[in-house]
Amino acid sequence: MSERGQWGSRMGFILAAIGSAIGLGNIWRFPYVAASNGGGAFLIPYLFALLTAGIPILILEFSLGHKTKTSAPGVFGKINRKFETLGWFQTIISFAIMVYYVAIIAWAFNYFVFALQGGAWGTDTKAFFFGEFLNVTEGAFQLGGFNSAVLIPLVLVWLINYVILMAGVKGGIEKANKIFMPLLIICLLVIVIRGITLPGASAGLDYFFTPDFSALADPEVWINAYGQIFYSLSICFGVMMAYSSYLPKKTDIVNNAFITGFGNCSFSLLAGIAVFSVLGFMATSQGVGVEEVATGGIGLAFIVFPMAINALPGFNAAFGAIFFLCLIFAGVSSSMSIMETFVAGTADKFNASRKKVLTIATLVGFSISLLFVTGAGIFILDIVDHFINTYCIAIAGLLEIIFIAWFFNLEGIRKYANGLSDFTVARWWNFTLKFLTPVLLGTMFIYKTFIDLTVPYEGYGVSELMVFGVGTIIVTAIAAFIFKSIKGSQTYEANISKGVEM
Repeated sequence: MSERGQWGSRMGFILAAIGSAIGLGNIWRFPYVAASNGGGAFLIPYLFALLTAGIPILILEFSLGHKTKTSAPGVFGKINRKFETLGWFQTIISFAIMVYYVAIIAWAFNYFVFALQGGAWGTDTKAFFFGEFLNVTEGAFQLGGFNSAVLIPLVLVWLINYVILMAGVKGGIEKANKIFMPLLIICLLVIVIRGITLPGASAGLDYFFTPDFSALADPEVWINAYGQIFYSLSICFGVMMAYSSYLPKKTDIVNNAFITGFGNCSFSLLAGIAVFSVLGFMATSQGVGVEEVATGGIGLAFIVFPMAINALPGFNAAFGAIFFLCLIFAGVSSSMSIMETFVAGTADKFNASRKKVLTIATLVGFSISLLFVTGAGIFILDIVDHFINTYCIAIAGLLEIIFIAWFFNLEGIRKYANGLSDFTVARWWNFTLKFLTPVLLGTMFIYKTFIDLTVPYEGYGVSELMVFGVGTIIVTAIAAFIFKSIKGSQTYEANISKGVEM
């Protein structure tokens, strides 16, 4: 039997949980979402979503992982044998995210080197990114050849994750996060300090923070706030259950959840200041409004920011290198947790060694990720990411909340968490999980589905969306059923009674 690891300290767990939550989306998604959804006023629905969905779900998943001492498949299997499939669905989602997430981290490694070379991306950063760097083809079905420039750092990213995870929970993940997270914060603070001292920075910060309270009357703003919280905390796809399963017997679950939630959101706000101070400088130097240069996602990181770096009055190479180091640290800290979710779930069920599971998973994951270093890689990545986040995680989260809140002993979980914690959560926690969160999550899912059915995502062809988007959902679901059906060394019998406190 493989010995199960354990965190060496509470700080190690918190840093790892925050490291998992803090990812590329905190840097390139949150600032733009906030600015385009009411600016400073967006913080109201954002914090409301954190307190009514993000932190309650963190408490739920921390409690279940800690109680069962197993990952998502084991958690659901011990509650009800039939629902082990849901745990595997969440676990396979993590693996699916891993295989394309590593490609983006590989791009960041490339751009880190480009920055040190004095801006090898040139003046037309968009043409360089899509043309010279990625060699993009005309569509998702036209793969083209492998891009060796991306392949080498891709191998490096997989190798980094393999070495860290091979060292175990305490010796690998915990130690790595104790290094990565402080370095990530330091790099971000350097960008903030440099950004706010640039001419025009105030214009960007005004655009980011000036509240438009009329936006609060728009239901879409609230949906976007819940979406941002839901997708940025690593909840409902197995990560936090796996991480909390390594917690020692005595631990403060409620406090850990609040620290993780607020730590993630604080980083997002800091990232917003960094991004929009630089965008304000860029807009001022070009004589245009901030809204004309503001964007989010991959375009912000690999097109707009290199353009801004070019325009800096000095220290361009150093500033650019630090920015892409931020992306690398944020990406690797998240990818470790994502991969650990699959490793933990598989090792738990089959009672296999971490080394064996990790080696096989890395080889299989690497092979699949080669798809994203082809000329069509960015198109496939974009489609897969959209369907994973919009549909797979939303479905997994909705099923998790409904199943546990309505058909399990939710009050028992609350008492279990309170019994371990310095301060407790009242019955508002039950209400949010039983009524508020599923209603808002369901509304968000229906709304996003309606948008996709009305206008094909990003103008892709229906066949591309069906093959790479719907296909991803189907393959993920089938894989979940297969893993559940395979007889392992560990059989998850329902041993957490519905009517008995945890």
